[in-house]
Amino acid sequence: MQTIIRTLALMLVFCGSVSVATAQCVTWVDSPQKEQAENAHVAYRNLVKSMTAEDLAALPEAEFNDAFKNWKKAYDIAPAADGNRPFHYRDGRMFYKALRQKATDEAKKKEYTDMIFKLYDQELECYPKYEAFLLGRKGSDMFYLSGYSEDAITVLEKAIESGGNETEYVVLAPLGKLLNYYFKEDVIDNARVRELYDKAVKVADYNIENNATYSTYYQAGKDNLESDILEFADEIFDCAYFKDLLLPKVEENRDSLDILKYIVTKLKAQGCDSTDADVARVQGIYDALYAEKAEEYEAERIRLNPAYGASVAYEEGRFSEAVNLYEQAIDKTDDNERKAQYAYQIAQIQLGKLGQYGSARQNANRAAQYNSGWGKPYILIGDIYGRMSSGCGDAWEQRLAVLAAIDKYNYAKSIDSEVASDANRRIANYRSSMPIRSEAFQRGLEEGARLSVGCGIGETVTLRF
Repeated sequence: MQTIIRTLALMLVFCGSVSVATAQCVTWVDSPQKEQAENAHVAYRNLVKSMTAEDLAALPEAEFNDAFKNWKKAYDIAPAADGNRPFHYRDGRMFYKALRQKATDEAKKKEYTDMIFKLYDQELECYPKYEAFLLGRKGSDMFYLSGYSEDAITVLEKAIESGGNETEYVVLAPLGKLLNYYFKEDVIDNARVRELYDKAVKVADYNIENNATYSTYYQAGKDNLESDILEFADEIFDCAYFKDLLLPKVEENRDSLDILKYIVTKLKAQGCDSTDADVARVQGIYDALYAEKAEEYEAERIRLNPAYGASVAYEEGRFSEAVNLYEQAIDKTDDNERKAQYAYQIAQIQLGKLGQYGSARQNANRAAQYNSGWGKPYILIGDIYGRMSSGCGDAWEQRLAVLAAIDKYNYAKSIDSEVASDANRRIANYRSSMPIRSEAFQRGLEEGARLSVGCGIGETVTLRF
């Protein structure tokens, strides 16, 4: 009797799971409600087929509700539409993203987010031929809608494994952010980061070279990925990586003590043994050049570079002393371009090594005054504002601080085309942190409003989303 009961229970579970899987793949082809499904499909889709979630969210309430009602009717009757096109799953995700944007209640936002991911899973069940596309989009949405999770990394990796060189560019930027975060948190190790980084870069490089339509998108995605991963290059990549990177530079720099010394020192720091044939070769080139030119080279370098002592102090980790020596170098030269460079170096040290944001901004501005057409000081000021944003009191103030940073990046590239790539990469990184339209509306603010930024930044920005 117990065996019979267990068998019946298993049959019920099995039949139930089959019916659920079948139900979500139902089409209208043989449905007695085919006409109702098709009519509802046409009614909503004629309106939304060229819209984004943002466009849907901006519709008048009655118009949105009518479209959503027709989508829901079509989806309830035939989730898989006609069996050939996954419109109901994809349009449904767009509707729920719009609902999520408009929602103010966190429980509702979570409900809508869960539905978005449910629709991904259902489409994958019914249209498995789109696996790579769906996993890539789902992994990206997991990051941008739900934040950091190891599950998102797993989904993005599966997307790359499934899609190979056909993987969409949308996986690149979120993968970089996730790997950066979990490496910092000691959740994943450098071998795992390097494994996923190599897979993603392989996809990006292939499409940058071969995908004329989306090449620039893959390049932007790769730039974002690299900016997050290469922040920890020394910790993530090993001797072999740095040998590939640095050894090709040896022959073209055989007469440079500084560069040869840097290459040898870097390779050893990254785990290359001093007895390694390549390291020993570069060391030999350096030693021979040093024996020949050291005294003459050092004297000439000091004569040509008043800030030589400052650079040495920096390399040796004496950062406050380096700042003082750069200040002395500014006083010793009448060349405004050099003054600008030295002031910029001071600002970099104060930002990156001393955490002196106010002084760093002051010296970046001083560098810009010495050389008015130079964009890098404004890039640095944008970076300072980005760092300062994390100390703002609430999320809204943080988003305004991000606008201030973006304004500096935009200004930098407007006066100096050479920094455009750096500026655009940073702007892309910050785009998702800009103010959200619904939050502004709750505060009675409209696009174009002029707002003051606190947090010690003191800039005025134009509100946009």
